[in-house]
Amino acid sequence: MRVQDLNWEGVEAFLRRDDRAVLPLGCTEQHARLSLATDSLLAERVSVEAAEHLGIPVFPALPYGITPTFTAYPGTVSLRVGTYLALLDDLLSGLHAQGFRRLLIVNGHGGNSPGQGWLGEWLARHPDARVQWHNWWNAPRTWAAVQATDPLASHASWMENFPWTRLEEASGSAERKPMVDLARMRQLPPAGVRALLGDGNFGGLPGRPDAEMEAIWQEAVAETRELLEGGWAS
Repeated sequence: MRVQDLNWEGVEAFLRRDDRAVLPLGCTEQHARLSLATDSLLAERVSVEAAEHLGIPVFPALPYGITPTFTAYPGTVSLRVGTYLALLDDLLSGLHAQGFRRLLIVNGHGGNSPGQGWLGEWLARHPDARVQWHNWWNAPRTWAAVQATDPLASHASWMENFPWTRLEEASGSAERKPMVDLARMRQLPPAGVRALLGDGNFGGLPGRPDAEMEAIWQEAVAETRELLEGGWAS
């Protein structure tokens, strides 16, 4: 259940019987012809669908992340690593203070990975808490489904092109783009990255049939739900 559909009394009542919550992490960055909010939309939606039948509250996705590489694309917003970690600390500590003890972080943006490394520090200060960090798009079964569909899958390609990230007015090439040289790209400043990538797709087709995407999505929802149900360390 979405926190936006609850009032404070509803959350208080939930905490009398359960201590789980979901915190989706997103980003606002270029995704070629897809929405700038793609990472946030996907992280929050997979969280909501996974938690739907469990009655676990899902907080709104954090819409900003760490993405300095793409700042030459208008609309991209990047946080400094220190700012991001401080923000995560405030969010997790605030939820912990209210009584949440089992938190599933559903991350939708690879650039947010410093948070995963930092998480052990937070857990050392909160030994009664359990936090899972779940990169939903490359979790084992979901990534296997992606690779079985088309192994050339990358940022802003078909693997992120769902009906809810697609923009009706957007148009572009339908050609299969070769994979970018990631080692070269990582050495470039933002303007150089934009010159190298063009539209922003790292490589692959811009889209695939919705039936294929739905099958991948259902695997992602099921894999996320299993973590909520039984992924907690004792």
